[in-house]
Amino acid sequence: MERESMEFDVVIVGGGPAGLSAACRLRQLAAEAEHELSVVVLEKGAEIGAHILSGAVIEPRALDELFPDWEEQGAPLLTPVTTDEVYFLKSPDKAVKVPNALVPKPMHNDGNYVVSLGNVTRWLGEQAETLGVEIFPGFPAAEVIFNDDGSVGGVITGDMGVGTDGEPKDGFEPGMELRAKYTLFAEGCRGHLGKQLISRFGLDTDADPQHYGVGLKELWDIDPARHKPGLVVHGAGWPLTESGSSGGFFLYHLEGNQAVVGLIVDLNYANPHLSPFDEFQRMKHHPLFAEHLKGGKRVAYGARAITKGGLNALPKMTMPGALLLGCNAGTLNFSKVKGTHTAMKSGLVAAETVFQSLKSGDDGGQELTAFSEAFKACWAWDELHRSRNFGPAMHKWGPYLGGAFNYIDQNWFGGKLPITLHDTSKDHEQLKPAADARKIDYPKPDGKLSFDKLSSVFISNTNHEEDQPVHLQLVDAAVPITVNLAIYDAPEQRYCPAGVYEIMTEDDGGEPRLQINAQNCVHCKTCDIKDPSQNIIWVTPEGGGGPNYPNM
Repeated sequence: MERESMEFDVVIVGGGPAGLSAACRLRQLAAEAEHELSVVVLEKGAEIGAHILSGAVIEPRALDELFPDWEEQGAPLLTPVTTDEVYFLKSPDKAVKVPNALVPKPMHNDGNYVVSLGNVTRWLGEQAETLGVEIFPGFPAAEVIFNDDGSVGGVITGDMGVGTDGEPKDGFEPGMELRAKYTLFAEGCRGHLGKQLISRFGLDTDADPQHYGVGLKELWDIDPARHKPGLVVHGAGWPLTESGSSGGFFLYHLEGNQAVVGLIVDLNYANPHLSPFDEFQRMKHHPLFAEHLKGGKRVAYGARAITKGGLNALPKMTMPGALLLGCNAGTLNFSKVKGTHTAMKSGLVAAETVFQSLKSGDDGGQELTAFSEAFKACWAWDELHRSRNFGPAMHKWGPYLGGAFNYIDQNWFGGKLPITLHDTSKDHEQLKPAADARKIDYPKPDGKLSFDKLSSVFISNTNHEEDQPVHLQLVDAAVPITVNLAIYDAPEQRYCPAGVYEIMTEDDGGEPRLQINAQNCVHCKTCDIKDPSQNIIWVTPEGGGGPNYPNM
């Protein structure tokens, strides 16, 4: 069966903030210039916003540029930040509040909004469609099309109706070829195709190794008497400090008697016994969180990896025929714990660059070096440059000395200290052998504040067609047992926040084997990042599969 082929001026892979901002701006520019321009957005989720997971406190700077009248148009930024607090947790029941004057300036949230980024993204999708953008939800981009000259020429969507054995089932439909003059890859952190393009074009040759965290989040309906709309709490410390790991927590109060709570665990941790999910569950028993959550009801759960290496780890974002945008490249400003505004700005700069090139008669396939120049001249690059030392300082010196350095760098020098710190370690190389690491005894969940993985995955509304090829592929099927189990006590059982990986031993005492419960996968990408053997490769499952996050 032949593939259907469609041609567009611009194909955008990923219906998140970066991709939709680019799509909207392209159509705005085309309308202003009365220039014909076809734009399509591919989204692997069942709907726009289905796979979006973020804290989120949003800085509206890029949104102001894209839609200056966003408030009149009903954008769901409904809860301005009213109170900003930062804590260091010293133990399971003690916390120290950091005086506001000692908090690094980028962490101040004046003028920002507590939002559901999923709902903001859905709204952006509506604006894009109104502007004439075609949106194809449930269509993952599975493969890159390369032109004869090696430039990117578009993408191929995933086949539908393939069985577990790799053979077509009844109703099989081959993926479509979507050809484009320019393709914008905005897949989010550790994008499946972005990862391939970085390798193929050597985009990270001059960058430090990328660094990641995994963010775990829950949405709660809380007691109205405990609800404080606009309260924003950030911090670090316990429980991660017990294992010498790093990361940070957040607690935000939204509108409608809802609050979100979450933990970001840096994926450079060393102890293979550590479970980010279980660290998060026990964290909620600390009085700082329990006083907000007790008597409430957990209504949603999710997890997603975060690209947090900053400017030093930012790869080249241009290649012939394509651009790499947003968190797919790593534009998040970790000093602010925010990436939406910078991702959106990368999309706006991309749209302006691509439009000007096409308007001048460009037939596509060029390397748009004008994008690099324009991005380096914009405020997002300036932000990333000023915060370039933030992550490396925390990794090198920990929360106390690293925090002190960042306070001086950000508050005294505005991020312009004449030094640049580097972190050249790779997250997946940091695990110690299990025999050399302290075992962690996690308490059983109580079903009130803490919960197990399977009940958590259930409320993420995750679903995949069962009779399809497993989308978590092993380069070498023997490695999980001969290396990971033998040396690291099978860390994939713990770093996965969705219970995808299990070591099974048959009742007759046979050899252990790795079981992959791919139906549970919430598409967080942690396994693709943290696996010490780099043996797990995340590829796109059948369209529409995965979580379906409400209000996340």
